[in-house]
Amino acid sequence: MKITAIKQQVKRQDRYSIFVDGAYAFSLSESGLIESKLASGQEFDPAQLAALKKAAGLDKAYGNALRYVAMRPRSEWELTTYLQRKEVDEAAAKQIIDRLQAVDLLSDVAFARSWVANRRLLKSVSKRRLLQELRQKHVPVSIIEQALAEDEADDQDALRELVAKKRTLTRYQNEPMKLMQYLARQGFSYDDIKSAMREED
Repeated sequence: MKITAIKQQVKRQDRYSIFVDGAYAFSLSESGLIESKLASGQEFDPAQLAALKKAAGLDKAYGNALRYVAMRPRSEWELTTYLQRKEVDEAAAKQIIDRLQAVDLLSDVAFARSWVANRRLLKSVSKRRLLQELRQKHVPVSIIEQALAEDEADDQDALRELVAKKRTLTRYQNEPMKLMQYLARQGFSYDDIKSAMREED
């Protein structure tokens, strides 16, 4: 069995199609091609071809995972779930996760810090709500507590800011109970909500 051609793909120019005995066999990323040291005219037996195809599958799955974590920070659970949806086997998924962690592209600590910072930019929200959201992403509690301890925002300030902002909206101006329910959904306690609303009044 012989590699008869290595062609750059048209739609995915970062990937290369490998042809064996004149037929398409598998594809590799540019880095995967360099690492494999494959070249036209190279010969191998069926067992070696099977091993190359398996490596190519891992290479493709890693490339997909790399794009997934590049879109925004991900928790380890999010990436694990993504790889399961892509039907990547457990051993290959662990290799991909280890590889991304080794180059600091996957970290629950960094994810938790980023999540807290981004949510603070978007809206006033309580630390209790942030804890719930991060737990839904299966971030370990110890890491969540660390990220929240580093967060300098004050829940009372955030609550007062939110009350003042929402009071300007027509649907809340004559509906204090509706406003309280909304604030409770953001993770604030009813006692704190009542206190903030009294201050605003």
